[in-house]
Amino acid sequence: MNKSELISQIRRKKSFLCIGLDTEVGKLPAHIAISDDPVFDFNRQIIDATHDLAVAYKPNLAFYESQKSNGWRSLEKTIDYIRRNYPGIFIIADAKRGDIGNTSLQYAKAFLDDEEGLGFDAITVAPYMGQDSVSPYLNYASKWAIVLILTSNKGAADFQYKTMDGGRSLWEHTLETAASWGSPDNMMFVIGATQASMLSRVRQIVPDHFLLVPGVGAQGGNLQEVVRFGLNKEVGLLINVSRSVIFASSGSDFAHRAREEAFKLQQQMQAYIR
Repeated sequence: MNKSELISQIRRKKSFLCIGLDTEVGKLPAHIAISDDPVFDFNRQIIDATHDLAVAYKPNLAFYESQKSNGWRSLEKTIDYIRRNYPGIFIIADAKRGDIGNTSLQYAKAFLDDEEGLGFDAITVAPYMGQDSVSPYLNYASKWAIVLILTSNKGAADFQYKTMDGGRSLWEHTLETAASWGSPDNMMFVIGATQASMLSRVRQIVPDHFLLVPGVGAQGGNLQEVVRFGLNKEVGLLINVSRSVIFASSGSDFAHRAREEAFKLQQQMQAYIR
């Protein structure tokens, strides 16, 4: 999906909501857990209930890989279901890959290639190993590399905020450098919602790039602050919400409750887009 198509979907749905499909088997409702493919059945119902409110879905690969071959099949079925039933929705592989050479080429093929791979629209990548670890993901037309820059976890302070020579923090240097590898048409950046106050500086460095912002909801990020500092003329934001939507209920009404939570967020986003 190219940038103009993504922006068009955001304008049409009046939403920049991304729903994280962090489908943890141990949290599935009891009546779903006994089905032949509980992960896919859960995803399918969440997608059916929220597809008109969300512009993107983001399966977190860890929750599928941990289920071995069954998890991989559930992931493939989930992607195929979205493609067949709701074309135009942006699908992100939350894989956080970061390697070089042929390894990176194979990861890019596995996740982004429409014929031989899973055909995701985008993949999250770690930039620590440098340009040659990210560039293979930029070789696919209308596909995106989403580079980790500022995260919401406690350990982010171990490296990301360290001051370098010249007074810049490591995350600023990483953002400036990574932005030079691609363009606003094929690269996004992960900026945690709990770092909203830093979004002004982020926008000084990358005014035109999309930002994938996790951490609103269960992690305590504030949507209003993110929008205040991060919105640009093309919206330029994908707000990812996972647990507070998909696990809003553990009962038979889980899909209905997920829709209610997604609708609340979409209504807020609609007001900001206006």
